[in-house]
Amino acid sequence: MTGLDVGITEDAATGRGAELLRGATAALPVMVGFIPFALVLGAQAVRKGISPIEVPLMTGLNFGGGSEFAAVELWTSPPHLLLIVAMTFLVNSRHLLMGAALAPHLRDLPRSRTLPALFFMCDESWAMGLADAKRRASGFSLLYYLGVSAGLYLTWVVFTALGALLGPTIGDVTVYGFDMAFPAVFLVLLRGMWKGARAAAPWLISLVVAAAVHLLLPGAWHVAAGALSGVTWAYAQAGRAR
Repeated sequence: MTGLDVGITEDAATGRGAELLRGATAALPVMVGFIPFALVLGAQAVRKGISPIEVPLMTGLNFGGGSEFAAVELWTSPPHLLLIVAMTFLVNSRHLLMGAALAPHLRDLPRSRTLPALFFMCDESWAMGLADAKRRASGFSLLYYLGVSAGLYLTWVVFTALGALLGPTIGDVTVYGFDMAFPAVFLVLLRGMWKGARAAAPWLISLVVAAAVHLLLPGAWHVAAGALSGVTWAYAQAGRAR
């Protein structure tokens, strides 16, 4: 390798590191917002009979907060696995649309990189990655997206595990208002991605339907009802647009 090659390689490595760090730094406020409701989820999971070892396994392998709260809510002994799997699919079905929106930015990557990038996709990393692409003349930065994703993933897994360990000691952490962090983070994301009332209609439909079902039915059916109604409305809107 020549001296010039070494210089180019070092510059590229420095650029990659800078982009990863830029993503991780940008994600810091969201990582802080993750902590309260990660603790809540871990504590609630232990109270339902899930062990402190199983909690980080669940949050690390699934990495979808909404579906994990729904799974914990439905958890019984023995668990109704089909119901939990169906509910998880419904809640995470929005990832199909999110993945489709992200796909054009990943199409030039080999599958060995595309699949891990999609695995670490969550609402926050998806929103931040696309919002950053709109601000930059060079478009989507995979390294920035991975920096955001890594920070959020580690925060989520570590603090859900911590919540599982501390939950039995500190009792019901929801009395401290920690669970309010969950909707607060989504409201911040909504503000950053706001494109007008028409584009936000599926979100509003999901909210209204979920609230109504929560008032009328026991259990976590409001989660599935909200997800299905929002997806159905979005699909109908897309059909009219065509």
